[in-house]
Order: sequence, then structure tokens, then C-alpha cells
Amino acid sequence: MRRKVLIADDTALMREMIRGALPGDEYQIVGEAVSGDQAIEMYKNTQPDVMLLDINMPKMNGIDALTEIMKIDPNARVIMCSDQKYESMIMMALKKGAKDFVIKPFTSYDIVLAVKKLFN
Repeated sequence: MRRKVLIADDTALMREMIRGALPGDEYQIVGEAVSGDQAIEMYKNTQPDVMLLDINMPKMNGIDALTEIMKIDPNARVIMCSDQKYESMIMMALKKGAKDFVIKPFTSYDIVLAVKKLFN
């Protein structure tokens, strides 16, 4: 059974990298959001097994989106994505319920490893 994945990042290149990193025989991309508020709506509609959520996005940042998603689903498996300059926000995200994080720039291996860890 393929795991459902929701990607939330405002940068098309980052979404493409994540999509390309996850083998299609194991993971199904159920949506791609470009803002925090869109990520929340897509989470409600797709109920993914895992979500990769960028911290720095327009309209609503990833921390605020995470807070709302955890209210909807306290068991949500969310992996935060960000660059080093947002390290304090990553720590805040972990306190708010994120299960892991990957630092940009990341490799395909980083993405696959983070996702697989959630299911082992």
C-alpha cells in the first residue's frame, strides 16, 4: 500500500525535488500546497499519511499551519522543511507536534530517510 504524501512549499523547485525523491511505488503525492492556509485545507481534504511542510510561506507560515493541522489531527505526521536561518522556528515546530525536520538544501536521501523514519 502506498503512503499518501502532501507537500507544502511555495517554491516549485522544492516541491519538484520532494516529489522526485519519493518513489512512486511506495508514495502517492496527494497534493501540493503553496501557502500555509492552502496546506491546511488540503490536509483536511486529503488526510495524508505524511506531510512535508515548509516554514517560510506566504499568507500563513508553516508554524501557524502546523498548529492548525495538529488541532485537526493530533496524530498528524508532519516533517518541517527549512533552511538554517530558521533553526529556532524548527525547534518551535517540534514542540508544536512536528515529527521531524529536514534542512534545506536537502538531498533526495534526506527526504526519503525522514519519511521512512516515521513508519518504522
